[in-house]
Amino acid sequence: MSAETLEYHYGKHLQTYIDNLNKMIEGSPYEDMPVEDIIRKATGGIYNNAAQTWNHTFFFQTLSPSAPAIPERLGKALTDNFGSVEAFKEAFTKAAISLFGSGWVWLTEDAEGKLSILQEPNAGNPLTKGLKPLLTIDVWEHAYYIDYRNRRAAYIEAWWQLVDWAKVDERL
Repeated sequence: MSAETLEYHYGKHLQTYIDNLNKMIEGSPYEDMPVEDIIRKATGGIYNNAAQTWNHTFFFQTLSPSAPAIPERLGKALTDNFGSVEAFKEAFTKAAISLFGSGWVWLTEDAEGKLSILQEPNAGNPLTKGLKPLLTIDVWEHAYYIDYRNRRAAYIEAWWQLVDWAKVDERL
């Protein structure tokens, strides 16, 4: 991921969602709510800007220039739920490539500890379904167009090299 992509995606794109959300909730019942509660309760523009703020922040917190190895506990959970770590990566990649249009692909955990892959269009967030997010990839074109143009699959392949598996394990 180039410095130019980070400058636009993190520095400008995410900041616009934050600024828009702050303007929209000023003086509203959402003004003092945690963003997670706004996501669970709001609709329309407030939901979209809250979810995009949260999704992007979560996405960037999972990136690392030197991705660590997958911790044993996380590797076991992925193997238990998907057959192997490699099978998980293949299924997640397929979900990210095949999501029509813009959105997010998530690794989530339900209340019973079962892991699943969830495709969410637009600003979709698993918190609205009572699921715990563990990992996400942004497949909106702004996430990859500077570096990869229309080659979403190449972006996804490169993204795997940036995943901070220790952070994902912490969320498990």
